[in-house]
Formats: sequence, structure tokens, C-alpha cells
Amino acid sequence: MSVNFISAQDALARMAMNLGTAGGFSTIIDARSEDEYTLDHLPNAVNWPSLNNEERIFVGTMYKQVGAFEAQKHGAALVAANIARHIQREVLALPKNWQPLIYCWRGGKRSGSLSMVLGQIGFKVNLIEGGYKAFRAAMVEDIPQRVAPLQFKVISGPTGSGKTRLLYALAAEGAQVLDLEELACHRSSVLGHIPGRPQPSQKRFDTLVWQALRSFDPTRAVFVESESRKVGNLSIPESLMLAMRESPCFELQLSLEERVALLMEDYKFFVDDQDAFCSRLDALVAIRGKVTVDAWKMQVASGHIESVVRDLLVLHYDPTYASSMVRNFTQTGQATACLAQDRHPDSLRKLAKLLVKNQS
Repeated sequence: MSVNFISAQDALARMAMNLGTAGGFSTIIDARSEDEYTLDHLPNAVNWPSLNNEERIFVGTMYKQVGAFEAQKHGAALVAANIARHIQREVLALPKNWQPLIYCWRGGKRSGSLSMVLGQIGFKVNLIEGGYKAFRAAMVEDIPQRVAPLQFKVISGPTGSGKTRLLYALAAEGAQVLDLEELACHRSSVLGHIPGRPQPSQKRFDTLVWQALRSFDPTRAVFVESESRKVGNLSIPESLMLAMRESPCFELQLSLEERVALLMEDYKFFVDDQDAFCSRLDALVAIRGKVTVDAWKMQVASGHIESVVRDLLVLHYDPTYASSMVRNFTQTGQATACLAQDRHPDSLRKLAKLLVKNQS
């Protein structure tokens, strides 16, 4: 049997050095259940469950209600059958020099069983000591090391000024961009939930952030939007948040009418689903009061959505954002003004080109 045990730190280091691959391994295999894999997994990992969701629950229930021995017998039969299916489906055509990295929750029976069979076939198998749990701990410790050498440039500006659109334009111009809202599947406001796109788990978000950080060249600027500590329900890693707050700011400026029009475009799902819009407005009752929110709802119902959006900007978002920037971003007072003529792609593309040119 050819099974090589490697530490989580070694696995992490190899992945950090091999950005476009599975860390230099032929394949990274997650032997946990589908739900565990969905919650979070190693970068580029594929899911070969030793026990699927239902089987894991069945064996766990038997362990508690019947006993360990009976549960282990049934579990072994299920694991053996699943491994056989994985080999039949994935392995038969593979060459002898295929070298997978395998893990489960803590590097125990599920990954060990799969590793043993593949090793006995003749493959050189790598098994993470401590499994996913150890890898995540190492990754969380590594995030500050990834943040430290980077030069962040913060795109600031009030809600609706087009910060996300400018990030897209910057990326199209070849700039390094960290789009935290895209990773978090949220637009980072009370109304920021995106229908049909649930947020990932906090663990998954952390992994996605680490993946992005490890890809950046520290000799070049990294553009990022001015975010609060949380994007929806997800917390930005503390070291990253502190670095962003101490970085130079570039304030994107856009007229109020253009901002309203931009939000009507970017939040079209609220325009199309007025009930959903009114439901989200309820989150502002504690801040703006029930009378004001009910008045907004009446305007929405009568089709005056633009007026509500304008009020939300002037009365709620703008003052809240301005005070937050002054309080949290140390260089906001020296922010470089970036005036956009309008919300359209050509205007933001011009700004992006100028920003990229000035950073080179």
C-alpha cells in the first residue's frame, strides 16, 4: 500500500504555490458527504462520498440507538460499495502515476478507507493528517500572511455610485480585483439579498477569500470596495478588514439621478417584485420608523418606486455611509475623487483605464 501522510500546513503550502491546479496533486478528493462538501471544501476538490447524506445519518443513528459494532458493520458495507462505485466511475481509466490528495472531516475512517483501497491498487495516495478540520485551521492562520504584503486601493462612494460596476471595469482592464460581494453573493446592504443566490457558509466564504488572496501579485495594487465588517450574514476576515480600512481611498462620484437609475437597473428584481421590495423595507422599521416605512410601501404600491429609491439614498444610505467611512476608513479624508459622467459602461471604463494607468 502506498499512502503518504502529509500535514495540513504542507497541503496548504502546495496549493498556495500551484494556483491553477489542485495544489500539484492529480486530484483532490473530499470523502465526506455531499452536505459537508457543500458547506465548504478544499480548493478544486471533487466529492467522492464514502457515505452519502442519507447513509451518514443512518449510520450515525444506528451508532446511538443500537451500538458501535452494528453501526460499524453497516457503515463498512456502505463505504465498500461506494468506493467500488467511485473506482468503477472515476479510476479505471487513470494512469499509474495519478497521485490524489484525499481528506475527510478529521482524516479518519472515511478518507482512510478510500486511501487504503487506492493505495493497494498501486497509486501513490496522499492523505491529509487531521483532515478538513486541520486544513481549515491552517488556512485561517494563513489569511493574515496573505493579506500583509498586498497593496489595497479602496473604491469608496455612496450607494448606487457604481462601485461594483467600476470593479468589473477594472478587472476587464487587467487590474487585480477582490470582489467581496461577489464571493459573498450579497450586495452588502439591508436590501442587498440577491434572489435565487443564497449566501455561502462562513467557512466557504473564508476559503473563497483565501483563494482570491493567494492569487494576487503583491507588487501590484488590489482594488476592493469599501465594505463594512459584514457582507450580508458573512464576516470579512479581521486582518483583511483592518488592511482595507488603512488603505488609500478612491471616491467614486455620480449624480443622484444617475444613482437612482443605476439602482433601478441593478435591483430590477425589486422593481419586478414589489411584494419582495416591501418585505425588505420592513428591516428599516427599527431605524426609520414604521410611519416612514409604511409611506414608502404605499409609494411602491402606487408605482412610484424611483421616489422611494431616492428617499432611501438621501435619508438613509448616504448619511449612514458617510459616517461609517469617516469612522472606519482612516484615509477617507484624503480620498481621490473619481467623477463618473454617468452610469454607463463607457464612463466607468474610462475611469478604470485612468486608475490602472496611475497605479502602473
